[in-house]
Amino acid sequence: MRAILLKSLPIALTLLFATPTLAQVKIGVAGPVTGANAAFGAQLTQGVQQAVEDINKAGGILGQKLEVEVGDDVSDPKQGVSVANKFVGDGVKFVVGHFNSGVTIPASDVYAENDILFITPSATNPKVTDGGKWDAFRTCGRDDQQGMLWAELARDKLKGKKIAVVHDKTTYGKGLADAALDNMHKFGIKEVLYEGVNTGEKDYSAIVSKIKESGADYLMWGGLHTEGGLIVRQMRDQGMATIMISGDGITDTEFAAIGGPGVEGTLMSFGPEPRHNPSAKDAVEAFKAKGFEPQGYTLYSYAAVQIIKQAAEKANSLDPKKVAAVMHSGIPFHTVIGDISYDKKGDRTTVDYVWYVWKKGEDGKIGFEQL
Repeated sequence: MRAILLKSLPIALTLLFATPTLAQVKIGVAGPVTGANAAFGAQLTQGVQQAVEDINKAGGILGQKLEVEVGDDVSDPKQGVSVANKFVGDGVKFVVGHFNSGVTIPASDVYAENDILFITPSATNPKVTDGGKWDAFRTCGRDDQQGMLWAELARDKLKGKKIAVVHDKTTYGKGLADAALDNMHKFGIKEVLYEGVNTGEKDYSAIVSKIKESGADYLMWGGLHTEGGLIVRQMRDQGMATIMISGDGITDTEFAAIGGPGVEGTLMSFGPEPRHNPSAKDAVEAFKAKGFEPQGYTLYSYAAVQIIKQAAEKANSLDPKKVAAVMHSGIPFHTVIGDISYDKKGDRTTVDYVWYVWKKGEDGKIGFEQL
């Protein structure tokens, strides 16, 4: 018996003096890692992973290291709820995501009921925060703000032009198109066509023919880059010069890969180019060193993790409700996309949407450039 005890003593001492694991805080990132919108899933996951890597190198949050758990919702609401429930079971306390508004809204019920704070970098539908949940925040703006920008463009720059409005029937796409349309109507501007299309199709010749018949000079597209790119390509195939106006749902160079050369001239609304923000310099270099271009929502996702860190340190706690209370207090958080402060609903107190144009760069590739 004594021999057994002596043999077990070194093991006991090893366990006693072993360095405790530091990966104590789980942060989930949720989005379409696979499927048609995987390009945006990559933006979210890369943004979060780089932020966590940088924060861990600097000592973590309140002395605790972060661990990332990725959830693939495939842009599907039911899958989004499954991802949210898995996060609950795995002990995740903070989530960056989801990408789609139509996925974020049902998943948010799971988070609110299970004390998980979430920040979406991209879900712009007003219902995400208008529901009054304690835990809902975003680093992006809202569709009603973006829709007003579209309507102001129609009023101030497109006088006498015929405008068609088409959406993809999703919470995001229809919400954005309707926000633009409602404000256009307030300005006395009438559209020549208003239609919805189904996502996931390859042949949009029917709607393209309707746009052609309407004589539209401009097409306001409420939807994502996949369908938007196909519609532009098929408009050009029919010899149409109609210019697309779209929003933050096409902020990936895959839009040009799908739409082809005809996407040149497309107008796009988005926040001020985050890659040009001086605060983002080191992060942008880190992404590019890994061969990843931090376009679109990449830095918006990085910023979400920065906000969680700063709010937790201000609260001196990693309790999501205490962190949320600090975020709702209105204090500014310093991020790679600029200073962000929140109102009581979880929306940013200041958002500046600006215009971009898709054009060929000096390298011969088509991308988007802020006007």
